[in-house]
Amino acid sequence: MLVKDWMSIGVMSIRADDSIQQAIKLQKDNNITMLPVMEKGRMVGIVTSHDLKSASFPDALPVELQEAIEFASKVKVKEIMSHHPLTVLPEHTMEEAANILLKNRISGAPVVDDKDKIVGIITRSDILKVLMEISGKGKISYEIAFCVEDQPGSVKEIVNAVREHNGRIASILSSHKGVAPGLRNMYMRLYDVEPEAMPEIIKQLKENATLRYFIDFIMNKREIYSK
Repeated sequence: MLVKDWMSIGVMSIRADDSIQQAIKLQKDNNITMLPVMEKGRMVGIVTSHDLKSASFPDALPVELQEAIEFASKVKVKEIMSHHPLTVLPEHTMEEAANILLKNRISGAPVVDDKDKIVGIITRSDILKVLMEISGKGKISYEIAFCVEDQPGSVKEIVNAVREHNGRIASILSSHKGVAPGLRNMYMRLYDVEPEAMPEIIKQLKENATLRYFIDFIMNKREIYSK
């Protein structure tokens, strides 16, 4: 999945010489948390809702609301913005974008083309939308987690068990986190499985893997078998 398919387009921006009061209003009116800062047609920085909150109410600021408003109207965006912001490309994968955000502990980044023109914004919220999409979204009746050998065909019997009962697999995700070398955790989300078929599927799964947990979203039940 590429950034260009998930980024927000129609990017709102603000000028470097605008006040932080204007920036606060722009973010609030448009329900956004990040604004590219423009100067003479090029991006010179980025200002986030966190930057604006920190600048609007510094420790030394008197508590009177009117003074706070006057302060925000005098301070310019260029005085509080982050210079040289990290950017991502439209052709980056969402995994690459997520790694950039996570590694640098930022909530989002501008998306620029090969001419350094801003074409969008990618945020943590967009990453979460991707997670929801690849995990099956609203088509989920059951989720099963299990540990198997990290070998080709290790989940074949389990997949066949689901198909034998006319079930459908919304997604299969894999992770090596928290398991010994040579093993992997699998997370399978199912739908269109009749409730009476699940015990047999679970039985066959236990014969071919180590069951971690089973969640029945229809009956709102869950069973945790192992860490």
